Amino acid sequence: MSESWRSMTAADLGRGIGAGEIDPVDLAETFLAAIEAHPLRDRVYQLTTPERARAEAKAASQRARTRTRRHLLDGVPISWKDLYDLAGTKTRAGTAMLDEAPPATVDAVCLARGTQAGLVCLGKTHMTEIAFSGLGVNPVTATSPNPHDPDWAPGGSSSGAAASVTQGLAAAGIGSDTGGSVRIPSGWQNITGLKTTLGLIPVEGSRALAAGFDTVGPLCRSVEDAALLTSIMAGTPAPDLSGASLKGKRILIDRATMYDGADPEPVAAFEAGIAKLEAAGAELAWADVPEFAEILTVAAPLIVAEAWAEWGEKIETVGDRMFHQVRQRTEPGRDISSAAYLRAQAKMMQVRAKWALRAAGFDAAAMPTAPILPPSVSRLLSDDEYYKRINLMALRNTRIGNLLGLSSLTLPLPEPGCGLMLFGKPFGEGELCRLGAAAEKALA
Repeated sequence: MSESWRSMTAADLGRGIGAGEIDPVDLAETFLAAIEAHPLRDRVYQLTTPERARAEAKAASQRARTRTRRHLLDGVPISWKDLYDLAGTKTRAGTAMLDEAPPATVDAVCLARGTQAGLVCLGKTHMTEIAFSGLGVNPVTATSPNPHDPDWAPGGSSSGAAASVTQGLAAAGIGSDTGGSVRIPSGWQNITGLKTTLGLIPVEGSRALAAGFDTVGPLCRSVEDAALLTSIMAGTPAPDLSGASLKGKRILIDRATMYDGADPEPVAAFEAGIAKLEAAGAELAWADVPEFAEILTVAAPLIVAEAWAEWGEKIETVGDRMFHQVRQRTEPGRDISSAAYLRAQAKMMQVRAKWALRAAGFDAAAMPTAPILPPSVSRLLSDDEYYKRINLMALRNTRIGNLLGLSSLTLPLPEPGCGLMLFGKPFGEGELCRLGAAAEKALA
């Protein structure tokens, strides 16, 4: 066994298994022992599944010995956000409202596909309550740690998924992204996160927040890991990342939205990062992009209306169990009429069409993953107005990608709590990952 395995990429672990240098059983035991000994384990994992992990690792070890491995990641241990059903366990979605829910009888589709490919399930990670905040603060179940500062928010809603990676307690984590929930914790904890296009990966067997926007995505240590995990869950071939280059790639950067109200640190980190991409051959185009500000305005009612449609009945009966900030964010959805929803949806589609025309000549658009540094958890819990304002700011940049229906990738920057985000085309994950692999090398 080797402690170094805990900081390796999932792909490198898979290559080690394939070369006979790593036994999946030893690998699983290394992670299980690390989880058990970790002082913050109960703030990362909502529950662990050691029996399942050992059984899956044993089967992966047998396949490795007989050269019948199912995938490069066969035998690699990962975590799953606690909104995905895992047979025999409760899906709590970070809320006490589901305390009486029965255990799931089958795995979520994406988890089942992971198991079929040989991924080893370590357990389920903590999250923002009902996945409806970008901050990752959850006084109901647990607030996961940020590796940079004990008082920094971890980012949400896939807070524990990111922490499982940054604390060395999983090779990767699977989260969800409705308005930034993969990318914000990835950015604030300086790892890689991929927001996939709506519909690419099935969401059956997960607790919905907003069905028109919910997506499945990985939080991990490399673009290669993100591409491989996405291919497993989507049931599609992984893109070939070899030879990826930035030369001649055109990247659009919005001056207006990026700077509005942003902290200086993430902006400076982004500008330094984008300069490295330009030095590696990327062609940068700085412009005012009105579609970004417009989509945030016209589509504002949609996610909250869908969240109320999903959770309103439960909130009206046992909503007193909720963190009041999440409840107050959800309740306005009750007053959004079907006519207002349909008007907003139509406007969203109009802006998407305008964006498609503008983006046609570019390979990607770029901006800081979050316009602000991670805020103070203690202040978020003591200052209601601060919480509301900061939550909206945290989600501002990432939410653009969800409302426009885009694929999106965040890459870590050297500065703590800072990430560089790329917007790709709908169902353009393969091209986006090739661009991201080249950008990853330039940023390193």
